[in-house]
Amino acid sequence: MEVRAAVVTGSKFLFGGAAHAAAVSAMEAVSGRHVAWSTAQYLDYAMLGERMDLDVTLVVTGNSITQARVVGHVGEREIIAVNAALGERNFAHEEQFVHAPDVPGPEALDRHAFRPPTENTIHEKLDQRYVIGRRLDELDGTPSNGRTTMWARIPEVISGVDAATLAVLGDFIPMGVGQALGLRGGGNSLDNTLRVVRLVPTEWVLVDIQVQGVQRGIGHGSLTMFAQDGTLMATASQSCIVRLWK
Repeated sequence: MEVRAAVVTGSKFLFGGAAHAAAVSAMEAVSGRHVAWSTAQYLDYAMLGERMDLDVTLVVTGNSITQARVVGHVGEREIIAVNAALGERNFAHEEQFVHAPDVPGPEALDRHAFRPPTENTIHEKLDQRYVIGRRLDELDGTPSNGRTTMWARIPEVISGVDAATLAVLGDFIPMGVGQALGLRGGGNSLDNTLRVVRLVPTEWVLVDIQVQGVQRGIGHGSLTMFAQDGTLMATASQSCIVRLWK
């Protein structure tokens, strides 16, 4: 995987969600099955212009479920380690117990302005519109209740939302930490766990973030992702090193 401008942060290293997405795609391609659960540990930074290789190991392949592992590395330097379960079973009973909040649609909301610079970064590829959230000039150090809700899409990925797309969108809990604290900041992801419930065609994804707490310089949160028709697509959870922006 070439680390291109489209998948790096403003600091020119590979966005964690993009690394996780690459690992998810690699495991699905090798196993021929869809991810049900995937957890990533972020170990180091892959910089713009570097090449990251993804080594996939199918540890156990059962009748319905494959347990897999991926290590992404630049040379001998490990960047990301991912464990996952892939597959599905026929089962007569299905239910959705968590429902999308009643919020305005994305067409009624303004596009969120990222802090500069955004050119030649992943943020240039994203369209985010806050339902619950504050603009940068409104962040005055006053904490919120820890909740941030936004519509998000990657315009180059319309309707074809897959597990890899959700791995990218599930990596925005650090942004929610800055919103929760009321500070111009975020963090570096330590991990991300993605649980895929059901994939349906949708242009926009409603991302509902809840930060549970920030202590010892570490922020912890979770999120749910819904399609425009209200289908629960996935959940994610994450911890991050909290940092203020320079």
